[in-house]
Amino acid sequence: MDTAQNKLSSLQIGIIGLAAATAIIHIVLAIPANLTMFYLNGAGYIVLTIAYFLPQLKKYQNISRWVFIAFTALTLVGYFVVNRGNSFTNPIGLIDKAIEAALIVLLYLDGRKK
Repeated sequence: MDTAQNKLSSLQIGIIGLAAATAIIHIVLAIPANLTMFYLNGAGYIVLTIAYFLPQLKKYQNISRWVFIAFTALTLVGYFVVNRGNSFTNPIGLIDKAIEAALIVLLYLDGRKK
C-alpha cells in the first residue's frame, strides 16, 4: 500500500482480485464433496492476502510475499502432481492454475517495485 496516498496500485488490486478468485474457486469446489484440503487452500489464500496488505504487518511484507508465492506455487504444482496420468481437460482447474500463475507473477512484480 502506498502510505503517501494510502491507495492500492493497479498491481495490488490485481493481486487481491486473483487471490480472491482462486480462494472462491477452491471453496466453491470444496462444498459438494466437503473437501477439507480445498477449504484450507481457499482459507490460505484469504489469510495470506490479508497478511500481505495489513498495515500492521508491513515490516513483514517481504516475508509474507515469498510465503504467498511459495503457497501459490505449491498449489499450482500440486494440481498436476495429484492429477498426473489423468487428462488435464478440466476447464475450471486449468483456469484456476492460470489465475495462480498470474498471481505469482504479480506478487513478484509487486516486490520488485519496492
